[in-house]
Amino acid sequence: MMRTRPLKVALLGCGVVGSEVARIMTTHADDLAARIGAPVELAGVAVRRPSRVREGIDPDLVTTDATALVKRGDIDVVVEVIGGIEPARTLITTAFEHGASVVSANKALLAQDGAALHAAAQQHGRDLYYEAAVAGAIPLIRPLRESLAGDKINRVMGIVNGTTNFILDKMDSTGAGYQEALDEATALGYAEADPTADVEGFDAAAKAAILAGIAFHTRVRLDDVYREGMTEVTAADFASAKEMGCTIKLLALCERAADGGSVTARVHPAMIPLTHPLASVRGAYNAVFVESDAAGQLMFYGPGAGGAPTASAVLGDLVAVCRNRLGGATGPGDSAYTQLPVSPMGEVVTRYHISLDVADKPGVLAQVATVFAEHGVSIDTVRQSGKDGEASLVVVTHRASDASLDGTVEALRSLDTVRGVASIMRVEGE
Repeated sequence: MMRTRPLKVALLGCGVVGSEVARIMTTHADDLAARIGAPVELAGVAVRRPSRVREGIDPDLVTTDATALVKRGDIDVVVEVIGGIEPARTLITTAFEHGASVVSANKALLAQDGAALHAAAQQHGRDLYYEAAVAGAIPLIRPLRESLAGDKINRVMGIVNGTTNFILDKMDSTGAGYQEALDEATALGYAEADPTADVEGFDAAAKAAILAGIAFHTRVRLDDVYREGMTEVTAADFASAKEMGCTIKLLALCERAADGGSVTARVHPAMIPLTHPLASVRGAYNAVFVESDAAGQLMFYGPGAGGAPTASAVLGDLVAVCRNRLGGATGPGDSAYTQLPVSPMGEVVTRYHISLDVADKPGVLAQVATVFAEHGVSIDTVRQSGKDGEASLVVVTHRASDASLDGTVEALRSLDTVRGVASIMRVEGE
């Protein structure tokens, strides 16, 4: 039997995502009520610029006083889509204190202060859901938190930023340089006027912190995630990747150590074989590859950004939280019982692709191979080409630690036959 008294929802932010949340709540009101077991009512919308016309939203609901809105006491669920650290953090904790559960899309805040927010939600007996914080419309957080709760997840590897994937895909498919591909992404609206958060990996790093924490039941903060941007990736790197049967993606990688005693979380460009499922992810799409003991290999794929796709994830959480509210229960909270340490990047073991500019004369390859051997780095393949006294030497290693490779590269630079290190890139997805 459906309850007639509506559940009241406060919306913090009414930009690209917030406006879509409001629209779907209005146009799908009957369906949402049937799925939840009670009507949902948009009780207030907090914005910074109240004079802007917002189609489909009653102007009387619009306010600039977000604090007063979350303090009302009759709000059942607060939907936070304003982003950033403050005032979002204070508004969310205030919402808990005044009896509301929270649905958030705020990856930066959750990556930085997720533990404190979960603790506040638990203290007040309220829900904190955030499916939309990672990979847009793709159902990912809930499968990791709930569907795979009985399994042991060993690795999460994915493309979690649509802007960077669009740029790299354009470089791969057309031979364009980085700046040319970025300009096209900006013109099409995929890249912001300041793309730093995307292309330098900050956005993906926040998502990696969230994914690692959930997958491995441990505390992983944004500061724990190694981050390397993609601005140095060149057309020559793509040419080398193609010669290896690979392409290049900006990946978020979260791994449990083989002995189970630690985890790693990192974001960086990497070559992946064309046979790997992530290699076929094109344009601005996202995809995440999960490896676990019992389920094996799973891939989640779909649009990773945009107003409507992200709003879809928000509304999914809203339905779940409202159902919990009616049932007098809360959903899964924070799970960090393992308290595993996060290993530094120097201990991460992977394969490497190193391109060297060298003198084209006898004995160079032997010198280079000796340096690799002295630092305990095993060579898988070598490719050399050149003329007129100059040559290019491409070395692909077997698995080695980041620290051992750093020592190798430093020693290579000291050789008088090595003119320079053109590029170094990790190789993933074997």
